[in-house]
Amino acid sequence: MKMREEGSISIRDATSADVPAVVHCLAEAFEEYRDSYTPGAFADTVLNADALERRMESMCVLVAVTLSGQVVGTIAYQMVNPEEGHIRGMAVLPQAQGLGVATQLLRAAESKLRDKKCSRITLDTTAPLGRAIHFYERNGSRCSRRVTDFFGMPLIEYAKVLASIC
Repeated sequence: MKMREEGSISIRDATSADVPAVVHCLAEAFEEYRDSYTPGAFADTVLNADALERRMESMCVLVAVTLSGQVVGTIAYQMVNPEEGHIRGMAVLPQAQGLGVATQLLRAAESKLRDKKCSRITLDTTAPLGRAIHFYERNGSRCSRRVTDFFGMPLIEYAKVLASIC
């Protein structure tokens, strides 16, 4: 995939060489929430290298990279059926938050899913991630009211209908 340049950040597919940087990004982005998560939920959110490599076998993982080559954000997506995609694992390094990186990652994942003829996307989040919930809502996702168990804590589904590009 060609890198998509937006300002000083490019969005591209992650490779196996990016695994340590993506693991670091997830750990840094979610550390402040460690005490709000159950141990199992935190481990499933902040992946180790082996778990990330397994995720990369079933999901497409994107990274946000600075001009100097530093990975500052990540998001994963996959098709769950012919019309629906799912997003998970979005994280932005704390020092890069507020710079539009999350918006670029979300738009890139949505664009990839739209290219696959996806008309609806879902994502799951937890109550402690209030800023993320507001971000998803500002970007068109709405609570579906579907709540499942996530290692002993509520996992809240959000959904968004993707508009077709004519």
